Amino acid sequence: MLELEGVAVSYGEVHAVRGVSLRLEAGRIACLIGRNGAGKSTILMAISGIVPAAAGRILFEGKQIDGLSPAAIVRRGVSQVPEGRRVFPLLTVQENLELGAFTRRDRGGIAADLEAAYAAFPILAERRKQAAGTLSGGEQQMLAISRALMARPKLLLLDEPSLGLAPRIVEQIFEALAAINGQGTTLFLIEQNAQMALELAHSGYVLENGVVVLSGASKELRTDDRVRRAYLGET
Repeated sequence: MLELEGVAVSYGEVHAVRGVSLRLEAGRIACLIGRNGAGKSTILMAISGIVPAAAGRILFEGKQIDGLSPAAIVRRGVSQVPEGRRVFPLLTVQENLELGAFTRRDRGGIAADLEAAYAAFPILAERRKQAAGTLSGGEQQMLAISRALMARPKLLLLDEPSLGLAPRIVEQIFEALAAINGQGTTLFLIEQNAQMALELAHSGYVLENGVVVLSGASKELRTDDRVRRAYLGET
């Protein structure tokens, strides 16, 4: 479904991502782990068209998408849940969700997906008329995920979904992600909690200083001594 071929991204003289190649199969979950500043978020932003790729190609379903606008990429079937949630704080929960469907015109389908979001996260149904900025961090993350799903993506990109959340809420979020994947949506996940990311994902990549240094099945990465020492806190 997704393929990066030698992708490089720079911010002025800073080379944030250098020659990254990776593949993600349809219907699967892949994770990207690495330390802060390794370039993980930059890769997601390049896929979404938010930052340009200085070199290489990004293919979605076999068609090149680097160079397209973010809106065009959403229309192709790629949605992103950004780091820090970034909900619209002064708009209500329902207004945030409706904005997630900005590329769609099927009113009946939008209404059905709103109800599906409320069924997946009942607390959002209780808060539907409440300003999003008044929600807790966990509730905002539920809203950010649901908003991205309102575009009916084939591929959902998630940037640090557990950031700043209590362990109980993190478990709930990851259970929801597994359910979303079970319904057919492909997931590409960036996550500081490497243990949970590798438990959820089918495959993984390790990024260091903008370069992929390890990749493979998640169960293999979980037992790799380098991953265990650097990211899982094991000796």
